Amino acid sequence: MAGTKKPILQVSGLDVHYGAAQALHRVDLTLQSGILSVIGRNGMGKTTLCDTIMGMKQPSKGAITFAGQSIAAMPAYEIQRLGIGYVPQGRRTWPSLTVDEHLRLPRARSGAAWTRERAYDVFPRLAERRSNGGDMLSGGEKQMLAIARALIGDPRLLVMDEPTEGLAPVIVDQLAALLRRLAEKEGLNVLLIEQNFAFATNVAPWVAVMVNGQVEVVVEAAV
Repeated sequence: MAGTKKPILQVSGLDVHYGAAQALHRVDLTLQSGILSVIGRNGMGKTTLCDTIMGMKQPSKGAITFAGQSIAAMPAYEIQRLGIGYVPQGRRTWPSLTVDEHLRLPRARSGAAWTRERAYDVFPRLAERRSNGGDMLSGGEKQMLAIARALIGDPRLLVMDEPTEGLAPVIVDQLAALLRRLAEKEGLNVLLIEQNFAFATNVAPWVAVMVNGQVEVVVEAAV
């Protein structure tokens, strides 16, 4: 249909290899807007999908577009500049940097909606810990920091790899509420990579199931 809005993220016919081993097989995935969860067990290709979208792994074949623009051949820093934020598996915080220094690392654009002070407003626990080093934070605090760091880049799309890993149930519930609020109130789009089926279906209206490097099915979640 003429004038139809382009999907925020579209992956088409994506193949990815590690040497002779093929990790992704003809992956097709579309996030029109809002939140899409991708679930699957360990070793199914979910992190490879994240790394390829973020430019840290080059595809062997296929296309990736962000709001209609091809990003498959772009380096990671250009993809982030376009407006895709990344919350990696394991959070990747540095023991030697304070919370505040972590949040100074992203290059915020002039007039950006997300600033350090806004991040502290959304995550008051981080404001209390702003002088603490990364090794002095709990798992939940590290996850808050990883999300806040990604948001300061003012992304239109947030790619999150296993964000609930190692978190207490109460923190998982808080994270679910945050993601729903950001999507509904702020218009943030999220590609959520998860093993936690309950969390994945709680926050996203649609869930893609990955098996052996392929998207087997995309189903509507009972949210």
